[in-house]
Amino acid sequence: MTVVDLDSPGDTVIRPATLAHVFLRTNKFDEMVAFYKKFLNAEARFESSRIAFLCFDEEHHRIAISAMPGTSEKMPSSAGLEHIAFGFNSLQDLALAYRQRKKLGMEPTWCVNHGITMSIYYKDPDGNHLETQVDLFDNNGDATDFMLSDEFKRNPIGTDFDPEEFVRRLQSGEDLASIKKRPEIGTRGTPAHLLNKH
Repeated sequence: MTVVDLDSPGDTVIRPATLAHVFLRTNKFDEMVAFYKKFLNAEARFESSRIAFLCFDEEHHRIAISAMPGTSEKMPSSAGLEHIAFGFNSLQDLALAYRQRKKLGMEPTWCVNHGITMSIYYKDPDGNHLETQVDLFDNNGDATDFMLSDEFKRNPIGTDFDPEEFVRRLQSGEDLASIKKRPEIGTRGTPAHLLNKH
């Protein structure tokens, strides 16, 4: 075991090893728990009538949901967390999850090639945004280089796509590099649906 001098901690904070979980308070407890079980194919590691700890991997929990007294409806225009992102390993996995969710009646709210990720967004019953994504670069260095590029500076939001067209392109055998490449549309401001207050 490495001995750490806790009396001389240094001038910067040690970085976390991981982002461990997200905790959501709700006034729609049963609906939210059912949604996340379905959306993530998650299981409850613990569940009562007021709190649930859900997971989709080896971690003890990734999403905690609690029915907290006095919780009001979410205000979309207030400051706070904008979305939670869930990563997939391949474009095929992203497309398969999209089709599986569609079969379960879960339709995306926005599909966009950000340039660094191909992303399909949804909303949970409380109105929280959920991003499902695939990294488009093989390493983080190349992704960072793209984020420093003129293309990304002009359009840090991305280019929208039709998810069914995305599926068709994959099924056609089109080269994955071609599918990953973001069509450049020039300068883009904040999409109108992200400014929607409802």
